[in-house]
Order: sequence, then C-alpha cells, then structure tokens
Amino acid sequence: MNDLINLLQPLVPGLRRYARALLHDAAAADDLVQDCLEHAISRWGQRRGDSVRPWLYAILHNLAVNRLKQKRRRGPHMPIEAVEEGTFAQAPRQDQALHQEDVFRAIAQLPEDQRAVLLLVSVEDLSYEEAAATLQVPIGTIMSRLSRARERLRRILDGSESRAVPHLRRVK
Repeated sequence: MNDLINLLQPLVPGLRRYARALLHDAAAADDLVQDCLEHAISRWGQRRGDSVRPWLYAILHNLAVNRLKQKRRRGPHMPIEAVEEGTFAQAPRQDQALHQEDVFRAIAQLPEDQRAVLLLVSVEDLSYEEAAATLQVPIGTIMSRLSRARERLRRILDGSESRAVPHLRRVK
C-alpha cells in the first residue's frame, strides 16, 4: 500500500490543477480528485500498461465529463433555505386542461359550416377574405357563420344550451 501511495502522491497536484480547470470550482475539483483516486485504487488491477499518469488523467477526465453532464441535466443547485417563497409555486393546470376539453367538445358540437369558419378564422388566423376564398362563399356568409358559431360556442360553454339535442323548430 505504501508503494501505491508513493506512486500516486506526486500526481495529486497535477490532477487538482486539471480538475479545477475543468470544473471552475475548487471544492468540486477536490471532490473529483478524491473520486478519481478512489476509482483508481479500487480498479488498480484493471490498468493497462506501466504508465499510471495517463490512466489517472483519463479517469479524472471521464468523471468530470459525467459530472458536467449530470449538472446540466439537473440544473443549478441551490439550498432549499436560499430559495424565495413562491419560486417553485405554479398555478394548477387541471382546470386549464378541463376547460380545454370542454372547448374541444363544444367546437365538435357546432355544425360543420360554423366549425370550419371558426377554425379557419380563430385558430388558423385567416382573414375573412382568405376564409371566404378557402370555403368558396361570400365574405358576408363568413361573417354571419362566425358570429353564429361564436354565440353558440358561448352558450354551450355557459351551459345555457342543451348538449344532447339542439332545439328544433316546427315548420308547417
């Protein structure tokens, strides 16, 4: 064991310099060198060749790359006490998803001509002229269908319109 210590001890300052250059943090670099030496000692029998120095630098480099990747994946580290209250708070998203499902269902209940106009103008952001050209109808038809679609959508979402069967008029 003394031979191993005598072999590794002169290499430690160079390993520390290289680790500090890679990580830009003295404490993290010292931890990295310690991990490197532990790794080397535990796998001493697996080394190839007589030169220990390049093998140690390769171990150190690989450990540093792994740590940097891990740090990038995890994001910045901050003690929980240093975080301001409300930093991680987020508004609940359940209501938004439920409202979105309601809107999709309501749009599906619209007649085809109203739904097409509503989607072209409101979702696809086409102008009235472009929507009229797309559907090959007059611009006035686009405006009236859009108005009826918006009104019916509002009534469906408010619950003032029955979802099961639309009100039918009797014609004689």
